[in-house]
Amino acid sequence: MTALLGARDFAEADGLRRAHFPPARNQLRAHLTLFHHLAPALESEVRTRLKAATREPAPPARLAGLINLGGGVAWRIESGALSAIRDSLAEAFRECLIPQDRAPWRPHVTLQNKVPAAEARQLHAQLDGELVPRPLEIAGLALFSYLGGPWESRGAWRFGSGHPMSPPASLPR
Repeated sequence: MTALLGARDFAEADGLRRAHFPPARNQLRAHLTLFHHLAPALESEVRTRLKAATREPAPPARLAGLINLGGGVAWRIESGALSAIRDSLAEAFRECLIPQDRAPWRPHVTLQNKVPAAEARQLHAQLDGELVPRPLEIAGLALFSYLGGPWESRGAWRFGSGHPMSPPASLPR
């Protein structure tokens, strides 16, 4: 499950990802993961909850800085409202969550990963000199199925309406 970035923010993040993520390892477009794995048997309930959550206005969010991932760099995202949505979903599905999804959530958009630490430090320093904290648009929520390589959209919902969006371009490559 991901939060979908607005078009401008997505274009910027995905451009940085394409420029700095090792091409052979870059199987996904820029995305903000809410959960890494939810059991397929939960899909109907997950869809219902996503539709309800997106009836509310889009959660305010900020591109707040950078995270050094050791072997990569990510945008650090701050959004109390998006965190509250995720917390509510985590509580609803707590018995089914994998350990990675039970851990404290650190909202981020990975721009680079799987590179030597020195390369990551260099990009972090470059981006840190350019990055100006600013509002970030969260347009909707989406659900995907991993098919052993490709990803399949299972639905996307726009904030402020709960209505379906076109299949998002923000996750599968």
